Parts: sequence; C-alpha cells; structure tokens
Amino acid sequence: MLDPLTISAAVATANTAFNGIKRAFQVGKDIQSMTNDLSNWMSAASDIENAHKQAKNPTFIQKLTKRGSIEQEALQAFTAKKTLEEQRYELQQFIKFTHGTHAWTELLKMEGEIRKRRQKEIYDRQVLRQKIIMYVVLTLVLAVGIAVLFAITYGLVQLDRGNIKL
Repeated sequence: MLDPLTISAAVATANTAFNGIKRAFQVGKDIQSMTNDLSNWMSAASDIENAHKQAKNPTFIQKLTKRGSIEQEALQAFTAKKTLEEQRYELQQFIKFTHGTHAWTELLKMEGEIRKRRQKEIYDRQVLRQKIIMYVVLTLVLAVGIAVLFAITYGLVQLDRGNIKL
C-alpha cells in the first residue's frame, strides 16, 4: 500500500505535470511537445488510482499494524482522486477544444497502455511483496504457537513423570 508520503509525491507530480500541460496549451504548443508532461501526469494518475483502490481494501497485516493511518491514507487517496478527476476533466476540455474528440480518444488509449504497463511492473510487485510479508508473519506466528504448545506439552509430561516438583 502506498503510504501518505508516496501519495503526496504522486499528487505533487500530477500537479506539476498538469501545470506544465496547461502552460503548454496556453502558449499554443502541440500535443507532441507535451508527451513528457502527459506521461508523468498519467503515471501519477495511475499511482493515485492504485492508492485509492488499496486504501479501500487494505490487507490483513495493514489493518493490524496501521490502525489510525489507514483512515488517513484512505482520506488522502480520496482527496487526491478528486483532484485528479478535476484535472482530467480540464485536460479533456483542452484537448477536445484544440485537437478534437479523436485526440482525446487516442490519449485515453495511451493512458490505458501506461496503466497496464505500470500494473505489470510496479503494482504486481507490491502485491507480491505484501503477500510474502503476510506469509512470513503467518509462518512466524505459527512457529511460535507450535513452540509454545510443545513447551507446555513437554512441561506437562515432565510433571506427570515426577521430574518436576510443585
């Protein structure tokens, strides 16, 4: 799950890229010269939407370890998502006005490709890491439980044999 600092960084990246796109539109640049800003904005948008999705469905370990911050992360992700929706609408209006509806459709297609790539590269790794952590913690808890059970059983057997006096 993305922490509040990472969400803040993604929002800052999205805002910076969006402001660059806005300035480029205002001075009349074409969309090809804005590809870097558009790509940065789409990547940040993907990170924010992933954070929002994860905040809505935290893992068991996150529920145990981050009691207060889960709500904070969810609120921050929600706020970031709303900011992103406003930026997306404004970007849609700029592109449709200057380049037509077809350009917006192409941009959405490109955004989908970026989102899929990031899903494969980044988010799937995060999910795998979370699963590994959960299994390691589960294994440790199970091992400690078995050790405690063994110690109790061993103590009772020794008590029954008379090796331990009370």
